Amino acid sequence: MRRPALYSSSRPGPAAEAPPQAADPGPTTAAPARRWRFLPRISPNSPGLLWSAIALLAILLAVSVALGLRTGQRKLTQDDINAAVLKTMETQVMPSEYARAYENIRPSVVRVISYVKKSRLKEAEKAAGLPKGGAKPKPTEAQEVAKAGEDDEVEHGVGTGVVIIDKGVILTNLHVVSGADRIKVIFHDGLEATATITGAQPENDLAVLQAQKIPDDMIAATMRSTSDLAPGDKVLAVGFPFGIGPSASAGIVSGLKRVFRSPEGKQEMKNLIQFDAAANPGNSGGPLVTMDGEVVGIVTAILNPTSARTFLGIGFAVPIENAASAAGLPPF
Repeated sequence: MRRPALYSSSRPGPAAEAPPQAADPGPTTAAPARRWRFLPRISPNSPGLLWSAIALLAILLAVSVALGLRTGQRKLTQDDINAAVLKTMETQVMPSEYARAYENIRPSVVRVISYVKKSRLKEAEKAAGLPKGGAKPKPTEAQEVAKAGEDDEVEHGVGTGVVIIDKGVILTNLHVVSGADRIKVIFHDGLEATATITGAQPENDLAVLQAQKIPDDMIAATMRSTSDLAPGDKVLAVGFPFGIGPSASAGIVSGLKRVFRSPEGKQEMKNLIQFDAAANPGNSGGPLVTMDGEVVGIVTAILNPTSARTFLGIGFAVPIENAASAAGLPPF
């Protein structure tokens, strides 16, 4: 420990004047010599005395610090740690586990929009397997389609995608981009880029996209094996339902290895994850994630026996193992 500087409180004063002496004092009797006269005289202002005092103070300070450290500190116990954690939890508002999962996956989620030329609109709808007389476009969308020329591009589908490789490789549903003349993806920072289909897995309704431009801080999602996934596990579905988003909906895994047949009966998908987090048109292709924000599935379908095609409590996702194989990634 650094010692404080010591300063002298005063300086030696002028020598006292000798008392006046008598001119002739005459014979006097010599005073007896004092016994301590043989000891060396030590001046109060002697440097040796000053350094001795400094050394003594330093020793006393060191002893004081040593005793303080020995008696003032004690070993932390588990009770001390528990009390500190409890105090923090009582005084700090902690984000929910769903909020943490959303923040982890959000930079990897993209909006996917497909466009077709007006002259090919009916053909694209047929190729995508949309039912005849299905969901009608909004009035504003219908007006835009009516105003568009035969060679003009019109919005055909809106879905969701998730970046699985930071070079701009994106997973989505095949029915979102099937038959499109142009595909556009919008990243979390607002960057818009054209994308092309580089792979497909029709049996699982999956498509792999490659974006032509990516953000400088592109972050790919973390994928997690579903081998230890169980009914009751909490999950979060993130996407753009009806084009609104990104939106998050929370739920649990309702079941595993489910089978789903499309309303038209043209396709049957197996080994699906059943979940109850709200999903609607536009969620297609979005990630189903754990509370760590790790992707375990790609949202692909909802079960609704009516023609409304809205969520009634049962959704399905393709396990990420199948989805990753569509992109040529090794299994877990």
